[in-house]
Amino acid sequence: QVQLVESGGGLVQPGGSLRLSCAASRSILNIYTMGWYRQAPGKQRELVATITTVGSTNYAEAVKGRFTISRDNTKNALNLQMNSLKPEDTAVYFCYCRIVTIDYWGQGTQVTVSS
Repeated sequence: QVQLVESGGGLVQPGGSLRLSCAASRSILNIYTMGWYRQAPGKQRELVATITTVGSTNYAEAVKGRFTISRDNTKNALNLQMNSLKPEDTAVYFCYCRIVTIDYWGQGTQVTVSS
């Protein structure tokens, strides 16, 4: 079992940057895959990026080249650096992991990209 708590969301202008962080309540060293999802109003939750324990990453096409996912196993933290933000990136961003067959989610952090 694990609790995930996101932070770092907020309001940013188009073209700006934000860094999201997710703090886990236990060691993430043995959690193979962690990731970020997002959900915009009226839309389904969608994958943003994932990362494995060995550092293999996967990104949604919409964020490739702009977002970077990373994990710090020593600090039990997952991060998402978001650059060149666009209005269509506006959503609630959720931290995610799977342990065995159970999915765990954070409560989400709002990201709003607007001028």
